[in-house]
Amino acid sequence: MTPTLQYATVLWDFLGAGRKHSACELIVVCGSYDLRVCDYACELLKKGVAPHLLFTGNTGNWTKHLWERTEADIFAQRALALGVTADQFTLESRATNFAENIGFAKVLFPHVRRATFLTKPNSIRRVALTLPIQWPELEAQVDAPSFGFPGEVSNLIGVLGLIDEMVGDVHRIMVYPSLGFQAQQVIPEDVQVAWRYLVEQGFDHHLIKGRS
Repeated sequence: MTPTLQYATVLWDFLGAGRKHSACELIVVCGSYDLRVCDYACELLKKGVAPHLLFTGNTGNWTKHLWERTEADIFAQRALALGVTADQFTLESRATNFAENIGFAKVLFPHVRRATFLTKPNSIRRVALTLPIQWPELEAQVDAPSFGFPGEVSNLIGVLGLIDEMVGDVHRIMVYPSLGFQAQQVIPEDVQVAWRYLVEQGFDHHLIKGRS
């Protein structure tokens, strides 16, 4: 494995830690380019983890170039194809980031007290850090489909695209607490070293502009 992939794996492991789910009232499915998140949501629904799904998402950095419809719409069509019925899910098609995924879910389902949020593996930590800010009274867990890096990365963005995304994710974990967007998170030294190496290698396309 090359140094780039070794350091990227450090970010992958850090960003994907804490994956879990349990019986709850609602599964909130954060839209993205990876339909495996939707597939996993449908599996959990059929297993009885929760009685209802919320598909939330407009478009993002990747999907605005991939699809002409919103992420929520794409996920809903996928769910119907997998045998989920229309009364088993709700659509929220405005959210453009995790804070809005969570905030709009709270508006739509204000009485829910236990929920599982589903996202991509590399987004687990970011969703978990955003939840206490946007919906502090919720008993929430964050889960994702189980697949490996780099061999099972979505071919819609590829390994290099995912490394760019993960570098941006870590940058947001560094910066967002000071802006009130996420809870504070200590960044382990090995993650900082890996992040700096990858930035120096040119994986800087998803960094927050104007923030060192």
